[in-house]
Amino acid sequence: TRLTHSSLFLLSRAAAAAATRRTNLPSSPRDYSKMASSVGGNGYSDVTRVLFCGHYWPASTIYTKEYLQNYPFIQVDEVGLEHVPDVIQNYHICVVKNKCIDSDIIAKATKMKIIMQYGVGLEGVDINAATEQKIKVARIPGSTTGNAIACAEMAIYLTLGVLRKQKEMDTAVIQKDLGLPVGETIFGKTILILGFGAIGMEIAKRLRPFGVKILATKRNWSSNTVSCDLDGLVDKKSGPEDMYELAREADIVITCMTLNNESVNSSLCSFI
Repeated sequence: TRLTHSSLFLLSRAAAAAATRRTNLPSSPRDYSKMASSVGGNGYSDVTRVLFCGHYWPASTIYTKEYLQNYPFIQVDEVGLEHVPDVIQNYHICVVKNKCIDSDIIAKATKMKIIMQYGVGLEGVDINAATEQKIKVARIPGSTTGNAIACAEMAIYLTLGVLRKQKEMDTAVIQKDLGLPVGETIFGKTILILGFGAIGMEIAKRLRPFGVKILATKRNWSSNTVSCDLDGLVDKKSGPEDMYELAREADIVITCMTLNNESVNSSLCSFI
């Protein structure tokens, strides 16, 4: 299988993209198996086959195909979630979207070389099972792909929407009720950011001009794990063990912690 570093780089860059279009796709596992088993249709007998799991976030597949159209030795297919276990044995690279790739599915992935998740995080991948099968697991970083910035903007949008009572405002506009509802400003609020990684930092950068007080938790605040330009960005820093104490001061809590076994088993779940 032609699985070069440049191919993986192109794929990982493309898998982090976003769009809103959709392609025509096969409808059954048999169709996918035929598609994955065909050899020589593109002029190459050695083809790296990439599996996108699920039809949600269709742009991930579309943009990847567009990006790789000049690389005929890489074939990209999108498969419905229910069909993944039936065809995964035909693929070399797996891109997880909204399906958990557990040990049972990974055991069937006899040709698999690498598994990655669309977007930031790996909560959809059984890393231990993949490691046992000698399958590499790749993590797409949020700080260099635009993901952290996009998530930060969405967090600001949702925060303002809650304060301004967006749903009620939609109804008021339709009913022509001028001046309703009476929302709140974000100015002067105290905001707690749980998890000050790439997303948390981008949120803080965008919150600061609103005139808010920013509290943040992070497991390790050492200079090796945090950017040095924190001066004036966070008003109070602490560890996850102090989240309850900080929450008592906060008007708004934004959760940015990585979803993994450690965070699930911590006090975060009971906090929420």
